[in-house]
Amino acid sequence: MSFVLKNGDVYLNGKIQKKDCLIDDLGRLVVADDIDLPDVDEILDCSSTLILPGFIDPHVHLREPGFEYKATIASETAAMAKGGFTTVFSMPNLNPCPDSMEHMEVQLKAIDHHAKIRVIPYGSITKGEKGTELSEMEELSEVTLGFSDDGKGVQSEEMMRAAMKKAAELNCIIVAHCEDESLLVKGGCIHLGKKSEELGLVGISSESEWKQIERDLQLAEETGCQYHVCHISCKESVDLIRKAKKRGVNVSCEVTVHHLLLNEEDIKEDDGRYKMNPPLRSKEDQQALIEGLKDGTIDMICTDHAPHSKEEKSRGLANSLMGITSSEYAFSLVYTGLVKTGKVKLETVLDAMSYNCANVFGIEGGDLTNFEKANLTLFDLMHRNKITEKSLLTQGKSTPFLGQYVHGVCLLTVCDGQIVYRRDI
Repeated sequence: MSFVLKNGDVYLNGKIQKKDCLIDDLGRLVVADDIDLPDVDEILDCSSTLILPGFIDPHVHLREPGFEYKATIASETAAMAKGGFTTVFSMPNLNPCPDSMEHMEVQLKAIDHHAKIRVIPYGSITKGEKGTELSEMEELSEVTLGFSDDGKGVQSEEMMRAAMKKAAELNCIIVAHCEDESLLVKGGCIHLGKKSEELGLVGISSESEWKQIERDLQLAEETGCQYHVCHISCKESVDLIRKAKKRGVNVSCEVTVHHLLLNEEDIKEDDGRYKMNPPLRSKEDQQALIEGLKDGTIDMICTDHAPHSKEEKSRGLANSLMGITSSEYAFSLVYTGLVKTGKVKLETVLDAMSYNCANVFGIEGGDLTNFEKANLTLFDLMHRNKITEKSLLTQGKSTPFLGQYVHGVCLLTVCDGQIVYRRDI
């Protein structure tokens, strides 16, 4: 099927420009000032809409294989397509854990059969994510770009040094969940701060995050490994990474939508919708994250999309499992909370949700390139929408953003030249 998007505002080469976009029968993209081809299958009037590179999320949990009662590759990639995403990186806390090619093949087959968009799986750093023995990194490097034990930090400095040395040798990226378990108190469920004291709950210190980042930055500098930090949440982490970049460490990092838009003071009730790891930090931490995004210290905006069953999220802050979902409204939330309020430029957000990730991980799809496969999304920024459970495609309905109104709705998502999501235009 061929079609033309007419009269759209296209984000191209770092600027928003009035252009037309053709997607031909082979799925290839052409962007030009004026395209008039009467023999295409469809012409869509995209006046007053924004045509963007498809979003790329470096951090999602698809739950398959092993935890299909929470979510599936089919359900979650459909939800992500609705949010404008065309590529996502899936985390390895699965069963079987992708610590060998035999185990990875289970996930690759499921992706091939069920994914609505491009899914790039991480291999695990250690076998079973147990932190005691390296995974089969060499054979896994044939099918992955990076390694992560997300959900757990690698506790042993020697194990992380060995992983970084091996990753550098294989030209792969270490993607680190940073959490020093020696600094955790059993039962920690929200940030160690005002709200934990007010609610009488066990807190999670910022030091448990930034101390391991500090260690890993030294190891990355020592080994020359390309190092990416998952979901940073506190001001100390921003400062450490900013300084490391200035001295030439090959480091990148991401921040979640919820850490940019919320802080501990937004926890209004004892509800599992507010429980995630890392937790919502202080207002000062939130502001430091926004500043880090603006000055380029933070490279990417991710979702850390982590669906759980309704029962698993209904046990209150102390006993619910950690993790929330936000992929379907990620851009709309950030646009409403940061761009419309004048806190962050639209271009900064767009680059953090597509180009920067493609650039760091060395993949295609981060910009609109003529004669390449089309990976794009179309948004109506004037449309105001309420986030409700009923409106969500994801199986994981637990999100702190339920009930909020956001500006910006996805009208169309095209992945590798094929329409994977479409709303009436």
